[in-house]
Amino acid sequence: MPIQQQAKWTIEADCLLACNCDYGCPCEFDAPPTQGFCEGVGAWRINRGRYGDVVLDGLGLGIALRFPGPLHEGNGTLVVLVDERANAQQREALLVIASGQAGGVPFELFAALVSNPLEPQFVPFQFDIKGKDSSATLGDVVSMALEPIKNPVTGDPEGIRIERETPIMFKSAEVVSARECRASVGELNFSWPNKGGFVTQVAYGN
Repeated sequence: MPIQQQAKWTIEADCLLACNCDYGCPCEFDAPPTQGFCEGVGAWRINRGRYGDVVLDGLGLGIALRFPGPLHEGNGTLVVLVDERANAQQREALLVIASGQAGGVPFELFAALVSNPLEPQFVPFQFDIKGKDSSATLGDVVSMALEPIKNPVTGDPEGIRIERETPIMFKSAEVVSARECRASVGELNFSWPNKGGFVTQVAYGN
């Protein structure tokens, strides 16, 4: 049975993000990316979620992307990754959400900025949510491992948070180091160890 089109949707999820920028990620401050371009990955472990009558609890959703310049300038390449355990209706619902067709940030924003969407991938998701030491593996396509930023003098772990009054990906998050940030799918092939990362919990919807 087909899912409802333009249905009401909500997602509450653990969210892990990693990219090629320095710690803190200038994009979060409306500044150009550290290296002039953006490559990154994101994964959401959905704790509670619905698209109309379709329940999304316990499923994973992910992305890998590349932008040749600042995100707001567009022309991005992006692939959506969906938990292979999702049934047909859940897959369709997650793809409608992630493609921005159902509205709601951050996905409708990505849709407006991406000119080269790659074929979606259905892969096994494995999350290890341990605060600043969280990690995720999405098949053999994406992997990320986060850890606290270390004090450069003492080596002690730092506690750093970011708060946004104009949220896109999150309202608040722990700023961490991405010990691993890797993607390998289509033309998205990169690895950026020990760069910027965030771990947080999010609530999205339309």
